[in-house]
Order: sequence, then C-alpha cells, then structure tokens
Amino acid sequence: MTASTPGRLHPADLARVAAVGLRTRRTRAALSALGIAIGVAAMVAVLGLSASSQAGLLAEIDKLGTNLLTVAPGQSLTGQDARLPLQAPGMIGRIAAVEAVQSTGDTKANAFRSPLIPGLQTNGLTVNAASLDLPAAVRTTVAEGRYLNAATANQPVAVLGSAAARRLGIARIHPGMRIWVGGQWFYVSGILNPATLSPEIDSSVLVGYPAARRYLDFDGHPSMIYVRARTGHVEEVHRLLGATANPRNTGEVRVSQPSAALVARAAAESALNGLFLGLGAVALLVGGIGVANTMVISVLERRSEIGLRRALGATRGGIRLQFLSEAVLLAALGGAAGVALGVSATVVYASVKGWATVVPVLAWGGGLGAAIAIGAVAGLLPALRAARMPPTEALRTA
Repeated sequence: MTASTPGRLHPADLARVAAVGLRTRRTRAALSALGIAIGVAAMVAVLGLSASSQAGLLAEIDKLGTNLLTVAPGQSLTGQDARLPLQAPGMIGRIAAVEAVQSTGDTKANAFRSPLIPGLQTNGLTVNAASLDLPAAVRTTVAEGRYLNAATANQPVAVLGSAAARRLGIARIHPGMRIWVGGQWFYVSGILNPATLSPEIDSSVLVGYPAARRYLDFDGHPSMIYVRARTGHVEEVHRLLGATANPRNTGEVRVSQPSAALVARAAAESALNGLFLGLGAVALLVGGIGVANTMVISVLERRSEIGLRRALGATRGGIRLQFLSEAVLLAALGGAAGVALGVSATVVYASVKGWATVVPVLAWGGGLGAAIAIGAVAGLLPALRAARMPPTEALRTA
C-alpha cells in the first residue's frame, strides 16, 4: 500500500481560500485595509501632485520663455544706489543676439485713488515710465482697455498692473476714469494681466516716458531693462549685458534671468516631498500593524479550521502559505484602493489648477509594491504561528 502524498493547494485554490478568509470577516478586513489605503494614497498623491505641479510649472516656463534677461542698477563702490545710463537700452539693442529691449524707469511719484487719501497710504505702488512694447517683452497682455501708444505716452495717461488695479479698487475701465498720480490727475487707459516673470510690473502704475518727463519730473534713467535674447544665445547675451549697459562701471549693473527663479521654485517644492512621503510611510506602517493584528486574531479564531485541515492532510507549509496569502491579499486590496484614491486626488487637484495630470510609475507602482511587501512582513509571524500549531491541540481547543 503506497503512502498518500500530502495535499497541496493549487495557486487558484489558494487565492480562493485566502479570499474566503477575508470575506468572513469583512468589517475587520476593511478597517485593516483602510490603514494601508491611507498610507498608499498619501504617497501616490504626494508624488503625483509634485510631478503634475512641476509639469505645469515647466509648461508655464516654456510658454513665457527662458530667454528673458533683466538689467538693473546695483550699488556703487561707496554703497550708494547706482544708476543705469540713459543710453543703456539703445546700446543693449545693438547686440546682435538680442531680439527685443524694453525698459521701465522709477519716477519716485505716488499713485492714489483720489487726492483725499493720506500720502502715507501708498499701498506699495510704484509709478514707472514704460516703453511702448513692454507687455510683449515680458509676455503679458492687456486685461482691460488699452496699453500706451505713441499718442497716449505723451499725455497724462496711465496703465495699471494687475496688483496695482486691485489695490486701487479698479476692476473695470470706463471713459473718464482717473487716478491721482504725482499731485495731478492721470486718466486710466488699461489694466494688464499678471506678468509672471516680472512681478514688479504687477504693482506698478505705468506711464509713457515723455509724459513722465513732462508731468512727473522724471530724469529719464531706466531702472529696469527687459531683454529678450535669441534662442541658444542666452548665455552669450548674459555675459555681454553688464559691460554693454554701463561700460564705465560694469560692477554697478545687476543682470538676472527671471525664469531661473521659477526653476528654483520647482526644486524647492520637490525638496518638501521627502517630508510628506515620510508621513505617508508612517501611515503605511500603522496599516501594516493593523494587518498583523488582524491576522493574529484570525489565527486564534480559526484554530478549529487549522486543526481540521491538518488532520485532512494539509502540510505546515500549506497552512503557512494560506495565512500569508490572506495577509498579502488584504494589503494588496488596501494598496489598490490607496492608489485609486491618490490618483483621483491628483486628477482633481491638477484639473482645478489647470495642470497636466502626471502620476509617475514610481508613485503607483511603488505604493502598491510597498503595500504588498508590508502585508507579507506583517502576515509572516501569524502564518508561522498557525503552521506550528499541532492539529490535536487545535481541535481540542476548538
């Protein structure tokens, strides 16, 4: 008479048995899976939102262009504020690799909604002389009304930056609208949209250079020059700007690239990912402890089942694999739910912000893999405990 071979479960049967073990304790299994889901959702959402934010920021940078350079006065050797020469914009425009040159000049005047407002309440507004093609150079547009032209640049006419209009309480342009600038009335002809690369324009009241000289005693010296370099020649133009703008005192010129600030902001946002990923990992660990607790209780409650299966020929390895499979399946279900929640949160938030939705493979793949790994580790000890349980003792205590 031949000895019978101990029974072994087929993978499909093993999955079905593991699922039955979870279905008979749905509430407990759901609560345990919830902890896993929260941790995975946090990790997926953090990586997804970060990737979507960076994609949106890079798209914005591409739209605004990385070829904008700004030239501003620095400080003299004595520590005083320097000034750019009157001829600086014209000299910069002679550089072969420069596409466009526009400028603004600080008039030192203040702007108010009416002359009845105290002079100290400036709301942080500046009044600047501006060249006629400034919006195109800084890649902004007119939200209301019209920008300055050759005729209005000679008259007491002003255009408001987006923040300046808001602080003055002006949302719409109507005929005859005026503001109090430098002790006299200026008509308002337009409002600009936000200038992302040049936020100083947002809080400015812009007037034409001729009008600034005539009505505001402006000396004509530019305080900021906006330079668009040809694609592929940004570094070359950057090196030439200081010496070109002020050949006598090159050290008194500050040259910068505004788009670099946006790139730095994207890097700073990425630096915070580690903190939020750590919080997600803590939630995932707590979920793993919940899975382990669920499996320990499950082993205690199912001693009769363990004893009966052992008596019918199940091996210790089969029992161990059964309970380990339940833990892995429980964690995998929680991980899948967490991935779905994290992706949904990313899609909703990216849609609200107008970003392209980007969920890296590392986010959902890593989250699901981490959940399964934690489930396996959490279920290992209960599985070993179930496998070591003698069948006679298991049936006796049932």
